[in-house]
Amino acid sequence: MKQALEKILSALSSRQKEKRPFLAAIDGRCAAGKTTLAAKIQAETGCTLLHMDDFFLRPEQRTKERLLLPGGNVDWERFRGEVLLPLSRREPFCYRPYNCHMQKLMEPVPVTPGPLIVVEGSYSCHPELWDFYGLHVFLTVSREEQLSRIKARNGEEALSVFRDRWIPLEERYFQAFDLPGRCELCLATDG
Repeated sequence: MKQALEKILSALSSRQKEKRPFLAAIDGRCAAGKTTLAAKIQAETGCTLLHMDDFFLRPEQRTKERLLLPGGNVDWERFRGEVLLPLSRREPFCYRPYNCHMQKLMEPVPVTPGPLIVVEGSYSCHPELWDFYGLHVFLTVSREEQLSRIKARNGEEALSVFRDRWIPLEERYFQAFDLPGRCELCLATDG
């Protein structure tokens, strides 16, 4: 994880001068360390940190047709409208995080963006969001390590849901859009 952090910080340092605010996306496999790594980047840089988990589909949006679309498991339309468009205009904004456990939108969260914004989470590099970012990072982890981390983090019961539902949806998205090949950085976080 330390090497991944150093590589991302180096890439951010060299690219951040290109555009203000500078947006970076950290996408990748479940349990690859996206949230942990993004928190470390925030601690090092003071960046504005946003989580794609706040934009998962609400129950009424989870139609069979929508879930058949690669990357359809996230409300990218709402993320683009509530977050990325105001950021592209350098405007403060509010967004309503979706709470998966309560299955509802929470109270609005105001954001005054700084010069660096990091968006972490699966589906953050969705093709409809891709062009907003100046750096795209893909984190990967071996299947064995992935399942071990999910079990430790979420428990045995949740492991089967991840293995049977969430991981296949993610893998279809990664393959459909060749994320490991398209991202400027593709980093393994095993060990």
